Amino acid sequence: MKKHRLFFVCGLALFMVGCQASQSSKTTEPSKAKQETSVSKEDQVLNRGQWEDKLYKKLSNVIKDNGKSSSKYDESAKPYAVFDWDNTTVINDIGEATFTYQIENLEFKMTPEELDKAIRTNIPEDNFKEDHNNKQGNPVNIDKIAKDIVSDYTVLYNEYKGFKGTKSLDEVKQLDEYKDFSAKLRYLYEAIGGTFSSDISYPWVTYLFTGMTSEEVQALSEKSIERALKEDLVYETWVSPESLKGEAGQVEIKFKRGVRAVKEMQNLYKTLQDNGIDVYVVSASFRDVVVPFATKEKFGYNITEDHVYGMELVKNDSGVIQSEYNNDYFQTQGEGKTKTIKKFIADKHGNQDPILIAGDSNGDYAMLKDFEGLQMGIIFNLLRDPSKGIGLLSQTAVDTYDSKDAKYFLQGRDENKGVLVKSRETIKLGTDEAQLIKK
Repeated sequence: MKKHRLFFVCGLALFMVGCQASQSSKTTEPSKAKQETSVSKEDQVLNRGQWEDKLYKKLSNVIKDNGKSSSKYDESAKPYAVFDWDNTTVINDIGEATFTYQIENLEFKMTPEELDKAIRTNIPEDNFKEDHNNKQGNPVNIDKIAKDIVSDYTVLYNEYKGFKGTKSLDEVKQLDEYKDFSAKLRYLYEAIGGTFSSDISYPWVTYLFTGMTSEEVQALSEKSIERALKEDLVYETWVSPESLKGEAGQVEIKFKRGVRAVKEMQNLYKTLQDNGIDVYVVSASFRDVVVPFATKEKFGYNITEDHVYGMELVKNDSGVIQSEYNNDYFQTQGEGKTKTIKKFIADKHGNQDPILIAGDSNGDYAMLKDFEGLQMGIIFNLLRDPSKGIGLLSQTAVDTYDSKDAKYFLQGRDENKGVLVKSRETIKLGTDEAQLIKK
């Protein structure tokens, strides 16, 4: 009996110890899980954001494999990444937004004669494409519309107190000449871009900075950025008044309003730099327009001014911009982007190719395909024609999506909200349909 009682007591003790051990084991599991989650987050090199899944994984690996924690990292020949600006680093186009701001605030420093020269610079006399016929269905060309624009500007030049006159901006904006000037100048930008080659159309808008200094253009750009960030993302239509048909007739133009900074791109710029990978911008916009957006802390991208490349114009000895392209620099569109990288950037990095390039348009096609050492190309999906230019790379990104060796990746966005979406598909402004490839 004593033996049985002894066994019972010992068994009970062992049972209690076992229960306590089991309970202790169970209570530590959540702590262990929490610790594992924490480690995983710490291991995350790039904020998740709304990056498309496979793109995000590849991008994270490119940063890890090339950053300063990598055994192959060389401080004397840092790896580097190159980004387009408009519709890549930001949503919509700051060059266009600045142009619109210029028109609406009459921010010009030209006489009528200087404006005439600027808007005609390198533009062929051929009629614009039929898509840009006037409202009467008649063709328009540079000679016709330049005469109307300069005639309107002459009136504004003599009336507006910002030029030679006495009237306020609000007062001159009530004049039919202002309404005609604004609609026809904005139309001219689209007509040139829709008719002529990019080496003609891309630099054209920069000639409207003639008479300004770089500092003045940057101040103008900063004001336009601040306004564009607050504007609704919408289409807007301007129509020239019927009362001033002039040589070109009555014209109508539809364009986008608003610009948005992209938090994922802000974080990517920071993450790359934190990991010892240099960041450069090569934009087809005028360099001084991009500089404030790319460099000022309040806009969130924070790269140095010497890492920004864009269109450049000749300046006189006083630093005043002329309506002539500066041929010491390549036009930063098409092959000019590749040449800019090779001449001005690669030699700072042991003549290595960029490891990462991102773009959205045919102007980015060359740099995305020209570098054998490129490890990843990001294409912000603007539903370009898949039969040419960057559309071919978009199609390649679709075709190689499941390949472990994929180089090109599509990133979608919602243009109505001005944000990236965690998908390859894009929702165009004014629609609710997500598309992968242009139909």
